[in-house]
Amino acid sequence: MSMSALATEAVALWRARALCAVLTRREVTARYAGTALGVVWAYVQPLLTIAAYYLVFDVVFAMRLGDGAPTRAVGAYLIVGMLPWMAFCDALMRGMASLVEAGSVLQKNALPPMLFPARAVLASGLVFAPLLVLLVLAYTPRHHFSAALLALPALLLLQWLLCTLWGAALAVLAAALRDTMQVVGFALSIGIFLSPVLFPAHMFPADWRWMLWINPMTAWVSGFQAVLLQGAWPDWPVWAGCLAWLAAGAALLELVLRRSRDQLVDWL
Repeated sequence: MSMSALATEAVALWRARALCAVLTRREVTARYAGTALGVVWAYVQPLLTIAAYYLVFDVVFAMRLGDGAPTRAVGAYLIVGMLPWMAFCDALMRGMASLVEAGSVLQKNALPPMLFPARAVLASGLVFAPLLVLLVLAYTPRHHFSAALLALPALLLLQWLLCTLWGAALAVLAAALRDTMQVVGFALSIGIFLSPVLFPAHMFPADWRWMLWINPMTAWVSGFQAVLLQGAWPDWPVWAGCLAWLAAGAALLELVLRRSRDQLVDWL
């Protein structure tokens, strides 16, 4: 019985894990080569964004959310959803562009194509991981280190897997049709409004609330908010949403790998 295309690529990627680690380190270094601060620039924008939310909404205007929100402080609410969202967008966009950017390398070398989306997502993860750790450390004392914190490693691991699966699938689609990157970029720019990142879910009209789950990050953001803002274990819809989007990503990646098996390098 032959292996699935996804399993075949996973095995090839595992065998090339040492090369993947080297390429990931080079990716992070090269991204900020030639700048005075180097990789520090990767943290400037997210940290300034977080600081701006806190100062504007919590300090200057002291804005508060109404009943039913995970927390009353607007800035504290926005930060918990915004940082995972920024990490998701960065990993997805870089993963999607990875095959097109590596076209000349793949045409000259017999390397596993999925090596490049995996490298891009890992490099993005290395940048955002310290910020997410700081986020956790900043919020955990609010709930006296609740046992719900045990859900965070699972949420982070599943988000990395989400970005890897969808980044790789979109990378193949982008190789076949360059317009994919423009479409996905636009979808991400408006997707933040179709999620609980900016507004608590209960503020959306009840009849339209189901549309939030069209955004894959609704499950993850809701999970982070439950743990960090309420000290509560995420409800079952969060885990069901995570698994559904992971399954959809795996199915799409399997499909595009099968369809592109003999043509991918030519598209690049």
